[in-house]
Parts: sequence; structure tokens; C-alpha cells
Amino acid sequence: MADKLSFALVSPERELFNGDVDHVVVPGIEGEFGVSPNHAPVMSVIKPGALRVLNDGAERRIFVNGGFADVTPEGLTVLAEEAVDLADIEPAKLDADLKNAQEDLRDANTDAKKDAAQRQLARLETMKAAMSR
Repeated sequence: MADKLSFALVSPERELFNGDVDHVVVPGIEGEFGVSPNHAPVMSVIKPGALRVLNDGAERRIFVNGGFADVTPEGLTVLAEEAVDLADIEPAKLDADLKNAQEDLRDANTDAKKDAAQRQLARLETMKAAMSR
């Protein structure tokens, strides 16, 4: 299709999206960047945050955590370590998960447990921030 960007989003669990869109905003490690049709080739590491898919006036927001984005003449492919459609997240459950992660961090009694709890808490806080934008 003319004036559309071929976009695929894949996580280890499944392919979340594959289709033509108007524009995608990617949370790159060096800052957010937008990809439209005919974008110059680029590759970027992804930082945790909201990937925004814009098409026909609608926006879909997907939380991505890790991975990379590859822009080629054929389009954009995002290979994410984790990808969750923000529309599928229940705010009350996320708040409960955040509370549990804070408790896990407080209760951590080894460096390994503390590191794991800090990573999980940071992931959940980033997800909550992505939902509120």
C-alpha cells in the first residue's frame, strides 16, 4: 500500500502485530523516534516504554521491554523481549503487582533477591508510567 508502513511486532511468546500502519513511535535507547513509510534504514536498541502504533486516526499503545527495532526499505520490525498491549492491562491488578513488588524489595534478604525485586519494580513502574501518557 502506498503511504503505509509495513510493521511487525514480535515477542518470544507470539506475534503481537503484523500489518500496514501510518506511523510507529519507538522508545529507542537514545530517545523516542518515529518511523513512517520510506524511512531511512536504522537499527536501535529498545528501552522499556510505550511503543505507539498510529493508523487511520487511532493509536494503539504497547508496552515493550528490551529488544531492538530494525527499519529497512521493507518496513519496521520490532523484536521485543516482552510486549504487552496496554489496553489489556487492568489498572487495579497493576497497582496490586506494584505493591507486591515493593514488599518483595523490602523483604529481599540477599543481593540476588534484591536485584531481581528492583528489576521487577522498575519494570512495573515503567509500565504504569506508559499507561498514564
